[in-house]
Amino acid sequence: MTDVTAAAQHSFTINLSILFTELPLLERPAAAAAAGFTAAELWWPFGADHAPSQAEQDELRKAFDDAGVRLTGLNFLDDLTKGARGTVSVPAESERFRENVPVTAALAESFGTKALNALYGNRVAGVDPAVQDGLALENLVLAARAAHEVGAILLIETLNKVESPDYALVTAEAAIEVVDKVNAATGLGNARFLCDLYHLARNGEDPAAVIDAYADRIGHVQIADTPARNEPGTGELDVEGLLARLTAAGYTGRIGLEYKPSTGVSADSFAWLPRELRAAK
Repeated sequence: MTDVTAAAQHSFTINLSILFTELPLLERPAAAAAAGFTAAELWWPFGADHAPSQAEQDELRKAFDDAGVRLTGLNFLDDLTKGARGTVSVPAESERFRENVPVTAALAESFGTKALNALYGNRVAGVDPAVQDGLALENLVLAARAAHEVGAILLIETLNKVESPDYALVTAEAAIEVVDKVNAATGLGNARFLCDLYHLARNGEDPAAVIDAYADRIGHVQIADTPARNEPGTGELDVEGLLARLTAAGYTGRIGLEYKPSTGVSADSFAWLPRELRAAK
């Protein structure tokens, strides 16, 4: 990115579940700080088969505190390593999701985290999609209320059908519909759209048109270049233009860096973003 004007209008947060993965999780906040970042986000950082112990939570909190990095975003329970794409709408996982809701909310409160992402889940063979959608609404209502209690928003995300062909929400319109249903059910208005520009582009949608249509319901933005999901400037996506469009549309939230470093070395992937713009505003 040679013209940094668009980037300068935004505050950035680095996703430590996809960046600095060459390091153990507890070392990543310090690595982010060394690269100039003061805010980070995580997918669900603990094992999916158990609730995190107090010691595990304390270790994670200490790693962030010692590094001087804020945890600005956190996912509810998920296990991406097994091909799952969320537990919200999956009948066999519903109990685990509901048990995780207060755990995630309490963890977010202790960190001061204000954005909680709930991945919708894959379609399940033999299960009526309407049944899954009804279950998802019930679970998202619980999540939205729990998020509200700790002063956080609930994020609903579109993934792309190339990498996640069974995921239920593969258009911005589908995610927005869920956002609107959750807000109507709770009356809280804290369900928001997680606008991931990479996933939108990989789905063949026009990210600029999505921004124009749904800016008022965007709660968070994540970026990666297409098609390889590397840092901006390595592919086909006009990240600079889209950041400028977000500014023009009135978006003032954070921009999450959720990409894979093209060289495999995270510290080498930030040249597109001048160091003075990396610290969160």
